[in-house]
Amino acid sequence: MFDLDAWQEVWLTITRNKMRSFMTAFGVFWGIFMLVVMIGAGTGLGNGMSKNVKAFSANSIFMFTNRTTVPYMGFKKGRYWDMKNDDLTILKRTVPEIKYISSIVFGGSQDNNVVRGDKYGTFDIMGYFPDYNKIDPQEMVYGRFINDIDIREKRKVCVIGQKVYNDLYKAGEDPTGSMIKINGIYYTVVGQSKPLTQNINVGGSAEERISVPLTTLQQSNRMGDKIHSLAITAQDDISISDFEDNIKKMVKVRHQISPDDPQAIDGFNVEKIFRTFQSLAIGINILIWIVGLGTLLAGVVGISNIMLVTVRERTQEIGIRRALGARPIQIIVQIMSESLVLTAIAGLLGITVGVGLLAIVDSAIAANPNSDTFFENPQIPFGTAIIALIVLIVCGMIAGLLPSYRAMQIKAIDALRDE
Repeated sequence: MFDLDAWQEVWLTITRNKMRSFMTAFGVFWGIFMLVVMIGAGTGLGNGMSKNVKAFSANSIFMFTNRTTVPYMGFKKGRYWDMKNDDLTILKRTVPEIKYISSIVFGGSQDNNVVRGDKYGTFDIMGYFPDYNKIDPQEMVYGRFINDIDIREKRKVCVIGQKVYNDLYKAGEDPTGSMIKINGIYYTVVGQSKPLTQNINVGGSAEERISVPLTTLQQSNRMGDKIHSLAITAQDDISISDFEDNIKKMVKVRHQISPDDPQAIDGFNVEKIFRTFQSLAIGINILIWIVGLGTLLAGVVGISNIMLVTVRERTQEIGIRRALGARPIQIIVQIMSESLVLTAIAGLLGITVGVGLLAIVDSAIAANPNSDTFFENPQIPFGTAIIALIVLIVCGMIAGLLPSYRAMQIKAIDALRDE
């Protein structure tokens, strides 16, 4: 006789089990989804940071003068001193570890200090040696950078940045050979540059900078042989940090500064800054894996629990199979397979959705490029995806261990008596 109530109970039980399995699988889906998204986001952040500083010579230091804080050789503390052109010459000749070196002179940025016809603007005027374009490379959109002949002959030539070009010239106009007035003096434009490195600006934004031969700026500003800064890059196989102190000692000896004065020479070590960023990136990646694996583990625990419930509900079935001669390995394979399939389906779906979301974000970024962004190409590396799959498989097997062990403890005679 057809028992409607009995069939309704069976249907409710099936529906309840499906919902329970779905919610448990969702935990694994969410865990692997969050892991993929966070790894992709970390990769995008790292790519953005690398893009913004990739051209800059990381193995470099910048040195500036500062007041002395220690009395020495008859000089009182608080003395202000200046580096000279000879400092560069001597360092370049006596320190073979140096690959590139350039003096820097800051020319200031008075209001409307640059004029071309009826157009004018306020821009940073900087004096460099040719090597500076190898330390902080600029892409030459038009013309060339400063060369040795410009330095030797103190030519009144200049290289303008992107914003200078936009403010003083028409789009598409070649500025080379044109004249602009800088602080009342006419200069010939020999090039227009575009920065390859974003967010590292020494002496102001490169886009708002006008670069002139250092010797020309010294002469026009009546500075003699005084310089404001030295930029130094080490050879490729040598760390700048290894001989930074020796360079500072040599400069201190030349200018009668106490070797124990910690502040007379100011500046920053680009290599150390880059290492800090690298350590930060490693720390972020470790945190991403900890959080992601923790979320995934929560889903695995849920699957393990649902499998324990399943084993309990199928006690009689397992007991009958044991009574009919099923070997222990067959019971273990059955339980672990179910756990692995449930984990694999949820996990692969999580990876797919995560990668799809990252692809959408990447497309949106590519459609709206921004040179100042710190986020680019947020994709999960192929090797990392393989690791995530391996982790997923291992988690599925772990989720089935305890239920399998529980199933093996069921004795056939006890299972047949179970209600």
